[in-house]
Amino acid sequence: MEEPMFSVVVPATTANLGPGYDSIGLALALYMTVGVHRSAQWCVEYDGEEYADLPTDETNLIIQTINKVATRFSKELEPHALYVKSEIPLGKGFGSSATAIAAGIEIANELLNLSLPPEEKVRIGSEIEGHSDNVAAALLGGVTVTYFIDGKMEIVQLPKPEIGCVLLVPPSTLKTTESRGLLPKDLPHSIASAGNAASNVMVAAMMVDDWKLVGRMMEKDVFHEPYRKSLLHNFDRIRKYCHGLGALGMTISGAGPSLFIVVEKGTEENVARRLEKEFPFYMGIAVTPAHTGSTIKKDAY
Repeated sequence: MEEPMFSVVVPATTANLGPGYDSIGLALALYMTVGVHRSAQWCVEYDGEEYADLPTDETNLIIQTINKVATRFSKELEPHALYVKSEIPLGKGFGSSATAIAAGIEIANELLNLSLPPEEKVRIGSEIEGHSDNVAAALLGGVTVTYFIDGKMEIVQLPKPEIGCVLLVPPSTLKTTESRGLLPKDLPHSIASAGNAASNVMVAAMMVDDWKLVGRMMEKDVFHEPYRKSLLHNFDRIRKYCHGLGALGMTISGAGPSLFIVVEKGTEENVARRLEKEFPFYMGIAVTPAHTGSTIKKDAY
């Protein structure tokens, strides 16, 4: 295949971080790269069997996003071919739909010379995704805290997190819609207040780089963990084992079914291997935060 006109590189994300439900996202240094080629028709080609069941025509989420952005700005866009390589586990709680949406926004922005500011990209992505946590982190990188309610948006990007991360990834996938169906429609005021306090302290701890406190607050979620953890194999045993290893905190990654563990920087590889040995149902992935969000590369990839 000839060299692409340009490529878009988008990081994976984990969202919620426990009590930061639908508002906090963290970009991870696992990447999806999309090469953009001239073509007579829209098409997508994926490298790897994991993505083999995804649409490759105009119903593909990346292409849908590109066309939605073009329509939004009353622009016409010629078809292109997209070649996708990805390190991001699909359907495992690492924002694969958000990375596709972020890639589509960046491709449209580049092809149409829109020069969209970062906040506008996040707004467009949040409207397409339906919530802002994953897509904000994918586009901006680092830790993002967002408010996206009734079309009103606020974004705060926090200082670069100096931590290590471990992902425990099961063999099965879980649709976000299925996971959301487990959540209650209402919470008692006292329980919601406790969750709000945990989320507030967690964000404040991030601001002062106190990730030990972040980890403790991650494990005080009342918004989704109690209702989803039954779907996650050995959840309570893994949390206890993580504490024994000196991990800072463990929570569900996004809507699941994977687990996200914060550890001291430099220990992530050792913790991942020990967890994988103790709980072989899961694949352990050592990773670091991605301080940079989606980027355009003009050279070959």
